[in-house]
Amino acid sequence: MRKLLNTLFVTSEDIYLTLDGENIVANREKQIVARYPLHNFCGILSFSYAGCSPALMGACAERGISLTFCTPRGKFLARVSGENNGNVLLRRMQYRIADDLFQSCRIASTMIFGKIYNSRWSIERTRRDHALRIDAGKLLNASKKLHSLLPDVIKEDNIDTLRGLEGSAATIYFDAFDQMILGEKEKFKFCGRNRRPPLDPVNAMLSFAYALLANDCAAALESVGLDSYVGFLHRDRPGRSSLALDLMEELRPCIADRFVLTMINNRRIKSEDFIFRENGTVLLKDEARRNFLKNWQEKKKDIITHPYIGEKIPWGLTPYVQALLLARTIRGDIDEYPPFLWK
Repeated sequence: MRKLLNTLFVTSEDIYLTLDGENIVANREKQIVARYPLHNFCGILSFSYAGCSPALMGACAERGISLTFCTPRGKFLARVSGENNGNVLLRRMQYRIADDLFQSCRIASTMIFGKIYNSRWSIERTRRDHALRIDAGKLLNASKKLHSLLPDVIKEDNIDTLRGLEGSAATIYFDAFDQMILGEKEKFKFCGRNRRPPLDPVNAMLSFAYALLANDCAAALESVGLDSYVGFLHRDRPGRSSLALDLMEELRPCIADRFVLTMINNRRIKSEDFIFRENGTVLLKDEARRNFLKNWQEKKKDIITHPYIGEKIPWGLTPYVQALLLARTIRGDIDEYPPFLWK
């Protein structure tokens, strides 16, 4: 089992990372501002335009440390990878499945089943825990609609129809999402999903959480020998980690969405933590992003019992377990991919 180590988040735009022996060194204007042992980290996520040295890139690639570059606002730029992990036969089988729409749909349908199941369970948790503070009827109606889609999703063998079912489920879910926001409802009002750019604080946080989750999923897939850029539901597109987007579908509701709801409902973030631009774009302030990332890392340490393998693991290892199960499915070790079904 992969050991859960920390991810180093570089949130300042002017930090340049270098390697000194076995240490990561953070530099600002050629002055050392921090130093960290390289072996303490399983990943580095930089939101700095300054970047890092080739020596550090090489060290990360050699040691299997995920090194990812994003813009200061969270848009993915690039990922450093070394020699491919795993068996070449595994990737060849992955590419064959990706080229076969029927086989692709078989795997994708179980992932979307997991996404809808977890979306419904997230709604049910709110109904159970906060019945007196919400419109229980609206959430119950959404839950029933999501439940009715599950039989159609799991038996669907057409990829385009599956996308339609997933879109219908997303509309139902996000139409009810505002009911799950309990703190400062006027300041964190949610009227639907929007992105590129996000137009309200809730969507700004969702987009940022999805970017973090996608990075974790891509690192997990590469660590088990799969190509994170070749997906089944999300088709090939230059620069897009399509398989990572596939894998994160079932994890969005229970990891990213619930995390955002917790940040709002527990008042760990406030409306003053956002930048509201004249063009309507809403972004997290620098200090708020650091707070967001700190809480994200703490959440990953929480222990859960994985519903399929029956073992206790930190939340942060969930993408790695699912990547392992996906690799076993592609190899033919198990008949069907078992999605993560939150309980």
